[in-house]
Amino acid sequence: MSMMKKAFYFGLGALTLTKEKAEKFYNEMLERGEISKEEARQFVDEAVKRGEEEKEEIRTLVGEELKKFKSDVSFATKAELEALEARISELEKRLQ
Repeated sequence: MSMMKKAFYFGLGALTLTKEKAEKFYNEMLERGEISKEEARQFVDEAVKRGEEEKEEIRTLVGEELKKFKSDVSFATKAELEALEARISELEKRLQ
C-alpha cells in the first residue's frame, strides 16, 4: 500500500486533495476490487488529515513571508495618504 499511497499523493497532489476527490478515487478502486473497504476509509482519512496539515503549514509560511515583506518594504497607511491629500488640497487652495 505504501507505493500506492506515494503514487496517489504524487498524482493528485496532497495540497489539492479534497475529501470528495479522495473518496471518489477510492470508491472506484473499491468497486474494481483493488482495495478493501477498510483500506479505502483509512486512506481517505489519512489523506485528508495530511492535506489539512500541509494546508496549515503553507498558511503559516505565507503569513511569515508576508510579515517579512512588509518589514522590508515601506508602505503608506490609508491615514497617511489621507493626510497627504489634505495637505495637497490646502496647498492648492493657497496657490489660487
